[in-house]
Amino acid sequence: MERKNRVNPAAMDEQRARLLIDSYRRATGRKLLDPEPPPGKEAESLFEAPFALLSHGTEPDPILRYGNRKALELWEMDWEAFTSMPSRLTAEPAERGGREKLLADVREKGYSDGYRGVRVSSSGRRFEIIDAVVWNVVDERGTYCGQAAMIPRWRFLSD
Repeated sequence: MERKNRVNPAAMDEQRARLLIDSYRRATGRKLLDPEPPPGKEAESLFEAPFALLSHGTEPDPILRYGNRKALELWEMDWEAFTSMPSRLTAEPAERGGREKLLADVREKGYSDGYRGVRVSSSGRRFEIIDAVVWNVVDERGTYCGQAAMIPRWRFLSD
């Protein structure tokens, strides 16, 4: 049975959107959105961005807290399912070791760009993410709030 891709662009408030935008700039020195959206339009702009964007929290087994429209489409999930899933499940079991190494490096260094890896959707469809940027989500006080990934390119893999 195919899941309907129900989405909720308002599910992320403007404050959380600003946190992702600002933490990306602090980590990388670059803009996540160019041009930057006007105040009050950050959440909508991130949700409708041409890249996949996802973030997880700080739990021992981090739970996804956000996925924009492209991320929900790639993983073939609705908002409720996506934002209740441990982020490790975005990758196949064989890919999880490499993913964990990347996330540990990002925790230490602040961000990583140019990442490639294979991921799997809820239906089992495999795809390669290309040139992903993964960064620590840190607020203006320096509090670690989790990690996020921006995936500008991907390609579906045949079995």
